[in-house]
Amino acid sequence: MHAQAVVFQNPKHLELRGLDLRAPGAGEIEVDIEFSGISTGTERLLWDGTMPAFPGMGYPLVPGYESVGRVSRVGPDGGTCKVGTRVFVPGAQCFKGVHNLFGGSASRLVVQQERTVEVQDRLGARAVLLALAATAQHALANQAPPDLIIGHGVMGRLLARLTVAAGHPAPTVWELNTSRHAGAQGYAVINPADDVRRDYRAIYDVSGDSQIIDKAVARQAPGGEVVLAGFYKDSLSFAFAPAFMRETRIRIAAQWKREDL
Repeated sequence: MHAQAVVFQNPKHLELRGLDLRAPGAGEIEVDIEFSGISTGTERLLWDGTMPAFPGMGYPLVPGYESVGRVSRVGPDGGTCKVGTRVFVPGAQCFKGVHNLFGGSASRLVVQQERTVEVQDRLGARAVLLALAATAQHALANQAPPDLIIGHGVMGRLLARLTVAAGHPAPTVWELNTSRHAGAQGYAVINPADDVRRDYRAIYDVSGDSQIIDKAVARQAPGGEVVLAGFYKDSLSFAFAPAFMRETRIRIAAQWKREDL
C-alpha cells in the first residue's frame, strides 16, 4: 500500500513523496483524505526549524493532525465504522521510514478507529477545525471562563465563541492586527490600547507572545489567572513584583484530550 504525503525533509525543505503504508490491522480503518489543515503554531515551527525539542520530533517528518476524509476500508474488529463514513482524523502513525509526530497530511491514512470522530457531511472542510475547537475546550473545561482573550486568530475565535455558546458573559478580545477584527459573533474585538479596564479575572492568551505575562498582569484583578493557551517557542519570563502584588495564578493549557474531542 502507498500514499502521497507532505514531508518536511529538513527545515524549509518540503516535498510531496510516495510513502509505504501498512494495511489496516485489528481495530483500524483506512481513510482517503479529502481536507487537511495547517497549524500556524506547532507546524510552522516544525517547518522553519524553530520548534523546541519535543518527543518524537525529527526529520524527515509528515506533519498534520487536522485531517478529514472518507473511510475506504475497515480492518478486523474495526468497530461500527462503515465504508463511506466521513471522519475527522487527529493525526496518524502509519508510514515507514519517516517520523510520524503528527502524520496526517497525506492522501491516505491508516488509524485506530477509536481515535477518529464521525463528522457531518455538511461541515465539509470546516471539520478540520475540530482539533483546535477541542484544544479551546480543553483550556476552558471546568475552569473560570475568560473575560479577556488575547489574540483573534482561529483559536481566539473558537475560545470566544465557545464561551458565549456556554452561556457565559461575552469576553473582550484583544487584537493588534485590524484585519483580524472582523468575524466576531456576540463579543467585541478591540486594540489593547483602546481598553482602559484593569480588573480582568481570567485572561486567556493565544497570541504566542513570550512577553505576554507582564502585559496580562498589568490588566488583572487581584487573585486573577493568566492562562497560556498558545504555543511559545521562546522562554517565558515575567516581572515578579507586579505578579506578587496581585497574587497572580498562571495556568498552562496543553492540547486536547479525548474527552474534549
